[in-house]
Amino acid sequence: MEATTAILFPGQGVGDESARALVAHHRPDLLELATELIGEDPFESIGEGTRYAQPSVYCASIAGYELLGRPRAEYFAGHSLGDIGALAASGAIEDADGLRIVVERGISMEEAARAQPRGAMLAVGTDRRRAEALAGTHGLEVANENSPVQFVLSGSLSGIEAAEADAKQANLRAKRLAISGAFHTEAMRPAVAPFRAALEKVEFRHASARTISSTTGRFFAGDVREVLAAALCKSVRWLSVMRMLRDLGANRYLDVGPGKVLARLVSKTITDAEVEVETAASRESALA
Repeated sequence: MEATTAILFPGQGVGDESARALVAHHRPDLLELATELIGEDPFESIGEGTRYAQPSVYCASIAGYELLGRPRAEYFAGHSLGDIGALAASGAIEDADGLRIVVERGISMEEAARAQPRGAMLAVGTDRRRAEALAGTHGLEVANENSPVQFVLSGSLSGIEAAEADAKQANLRAKRLAISGAFHTEAMRPAVAPFRAALEKVEFRHASARTISSTTGRFFAGDVREVLAAALCKSVRWLSVMRMLRDLGANRYLDVGPGKVLARLVSKTITDAEVEVETAASRESALA
């Protein structure tokens, strides 16, 4: 069977300082630029805030793509922050420009989170109906639809704590995310304008036509900058992205990010077809 390849870029929350060696080896230019833009090595402070975590994950994902040999693919997709890595890999933007807008994205989102009452996010192992009911009960929003059996709630810290307690009482798997705010909700509205301004400084090319937006569940079209800026306040429709790729005939998936989060979501979502899944993390381990 001929392979139809989709390359997947993860979002925030998958990286740690160990990914620095991969970046230093495969994309030292990005590590140097990130350090220049942020004022310090982001990997050394990756657990201290979004402004460090997002550029670290972006750099590690691009380095993972290099590790796999920058393979050709029919389709590209990224989860939230991963939208920007996917656009870079597709040729829509330069890798360095992608990093520049990721740095602004991380700073703007962190500042928006600090300006609001404390927010949080919670991954819950359940179906859509129960996730929506749990969110409604506690004044939260469904911020991510990751798979048919995993949804992420976002909102106030008190609401998340109550939802976590209810989920565990119902014997549902619930895990608080290492996120500093209520991402993918209206709490991020203050971040949109500064991020949009940063996007205006970057040239976008038509290669984005092969890249699927994680918040529309469709190919990027029209004003790509507007789609990326609006995404800060919109739910991540990863389940829709995966089903679209399945319907397009994708049967080979490459997760280029640190960790294997998206690879696992492929296996949870595409259960009615035989697919091949490879990760940069596995390739790196084999070469170590």
